[in-house]
This record gives sequence, structure tokens and C-alpha cells, in this order.
Amino acid sequence: MRDDYITFISDIKKRTGIDLALYKEKQMKRRLTTLRDKRGFANFNDYYKALIQDEQLYFEFLDRMTINVSEFYRNFNRWETFRTKILPTLKEGKDRLKVWSAACSTGEEPYTIAMILSDYFPLEEITIHATDIDELAIQRAKEGVYPERSLKEVPRDKKEKYFDKKGNFYSLSEEIKNCVQFSKHNLLADCYRSSYDLIVCRNVLIYFTEDAKNQVYDWFSQSLVEGGVLFVGSTEQIFNPQSFNFEVAETFFYEKQ
Repeated sequence: MRDDYITFISDIKKRTGIDLALYKEKQMKRRLTTLRDKRGFANFNDYYKALIQDEQLYFEFLDRMTINVSEFYRNFNRWETFRTKILPTLKEGKDRLKVWSAACSTGEEPYTIAMILSDYFPLEEITIHATDIDELAIQRAKEGVYPERSLKEVPRDKKEKYFDKKGNFYSLSEEIKNCVQFSKHNLLADCYRSSYDLIVCRNVLIYFTEDAKNQVYDWFSQSLVEGGVLFVGSTEQIFNPQSFNFEVAETFFYEKQ
């Protein structure tokens, strides 16, 4: 019943601050219904009662809600565009860049940024702010251990330099891990820091309603310095960039005016 789901949304918001009403209902409800049914609950009321009593169930709910699917250099050609066309202008006259990897999942994205920046800046000068709503994902990101499938797009030189193979997994080097500072952040509720040169937020806004998405774009714009760049996912082109003081720098890259 829809009323059952509406009550669930309200209860989750009161307890966690996460407003599921800002996500596309059809997609989110289908995803959570599948998870609820898999765990043997007949309705959202019973599922919610279980969530607040079982930490493992709660973290599983967060993981499903936030779609933690990622890999290093995801959509490799986009990162090549960043490296060859965006970064040279972005770093001009600067000793370091202030970077935010928003909705960073299990860390592949901010660590990718760190590896790319390592060709232009000393590692000790690289600091990337990486955030996600899912504390379990952040914990996994801090550990820096990944299956081989997550590394399929990593250039060979970077793989040899920054990863250590351990059985069927790869452990990321401490020098790259030290470039990234992780913290919990809800894009739809928490305050945004300012003065970023680069914000990367990919493959998460597609799950938001149009109003929520536009609000986030506005906040991102306010968080960037003039000339700063927002890098979005392959299904997240901004069709009215001027509304947020952006101009298209390259496809999927938007420069703050």
C-alpha cells in the first residue's frame, strides 16, 4: 500500500534525516520493496521496526538506497577528458586544488582523482574531500581494499605503482589513501562547504526528483569558486546550465561563471 510507504518515508526522515520523498518514488519504492520482501517482511511498518533494532539490517537498507556500485576510472573516456582538457586550465597558477568528491560510495572515485592529480601535484599537496551518506561505504573506502573487477580501467602504470595484490583483492597504497579525507554528508539535507575548484558528483542525481536535483545543482554552484568545475555522470547532463551560473566546458563538465 502506498500509505504504508508514505509512513515509512516519514519515519525514516524523523529518525535519520534522510528524506526519501526527494528521490524518484517509483525507482526507490521498487528497490526497497524488493529488499523488504527478501528479508521476509510483509509491509513497510514491520520492516521499519526491524531496521531500528538491527544495525546490520539498517546498513543494508542504506547500502541499497544509495546504490553503491562503482569502479576506478569509471567511464574512462570521461576521465581522459578531465585529464587532458579540464585539468590543465583548472590548475593554472595554483599550487593545489580544493576538490570534493560528493556521493563517493566506496572510494573509487576520489582515489581516481588523487591518482590523476598525482601527475601534476606532489602527493602531499593533494587533499580531496570525499563524502557519502552511507557510513558503511565510507568505512570500506577508508580500508581501500578492492576486487579485481573494480580495477579493470586503471592504467597499468597506476595499477603497478599504487596497488598491492593480495589474493583475489588489491590493496591501495597508503600514499594515495592519505590524499583523501572521508566524512558523512547528506546532499539533500546537510550544509555545503565553499571555495571548491572541482566538484565531482556522478551517477547519483538521476535518483532524485527534478526539484531536488535542481536544488543540489544550485548548492554545488554556490560551493564552487568562479571558474570552478562540476563534473557529472553520463545520464546527468544539465539542460539549463545558465540557471545555475554554469557554462558547458565539455560534455558533462560545467564551469562556474
